[in-house]
Amino acid sequence: MILLLQYTLLFASVLLLVALGGCFSERSGVINIGLEGIMVIGALGGALVMKFLPAEMGAPMMITATILASALAGMLYSLLLAVAAINFKADQTITGTAMNMLATAGATVAVKAMNTAASGGSDVSSDIIYTRARDMFIVRFGNFEFNWFMVVALVALLISWVLLYKVKFGLRLRACGEHPQAADSVGINVYKMRYAGVLISGILGGIGGIVYITAGVSSWKFENGVAGFGFLALAVMIFGQWKPFKIALAALLFGFFRALGNVYTGFDFLKNLNLPSGVYNMLPYIISLIVLALTSKSSLAPKAEGIPYDKGSR
Repeated sequence: MILLLQYTLLFASVLLLVALGGCFSERSGVINIGLEGIMVIGALGGALVMKFLPAEMGAPMMITATILASALAGMLYSLLLAVAAINFKADQTITGTAMNMLATAGATVAVKAMNTAASGGSDVSSDIIYTRARDMFIVRFGNFEFNWFMVVALVALLISWVLLYKVKFGLRLRACGEHPQAADSVGINVYKMRYAGVLISGILGGIGGIVYITAGVSSWKFENGVAGFGFLALAVMIFGQWKPFKIALAALLFGFFRALGNVYTGFDFLKNLNLPSGVYNMLPYIISLIVLALTSKSSLAPKAEGIPYDKGSR
């Protein structure tokens, strides 16, 4: 039961961070299908920091540097979507899909090149070894492993709620996703607000990527991507109705079903079913299809999401 709680919180932390990122982007009016790719690039940035910074620098500095590197990498990569969707008015779904494919391929090639150079041309591995550094993120309380990223996800949730509902920034951001022409008529720069929404989604998605590879899986290669967690986070966002606290509850639900894939052998009634482990790993995706099928009609998506804004149109 302790392991189930531990893994539920870990996977929920990943989904919460990435889904909040998608929420900011879509609240501004830009659909971010590229969250999967942003997670990969954020994971790459954080993993490189964990690998090359000396472990002797201490846990607080290592944690801070890793989070900042992942956030920066994710933000810079999200600029591809921002420029394509906002400046060039490209199709946002196609742009996001291309970003997902580019990120996995680009990260794999980059890491293989680094490993090959480091080993004199013989190693073609596509993973980064960072085992010592990742232990700095864990504090053990008996059998329960507390991960500092759980706190990061909680802080991100609270900050997101404040930004969206308690300050002028959130009101302006939501206005750009609902009726950009009306927002523009009262002096709000729609382009800047949409840039802000996409860049924030890049920051949160990048952090979600490093959480996934340090806490969500025991070993990871870049060609594996993030196993569809970016798309699962989109389902969490939709199920949560684009509202931070509802997104948090949805993340816990989906995180619970994903956690079963790691701990089902500890429950006799599940073990006796003799189902392949892959069935439990598929559970969150199956649940997402069922949930979205049942709730899609009542979803309250921002009205202008996915629609390029043309300042000259009214």
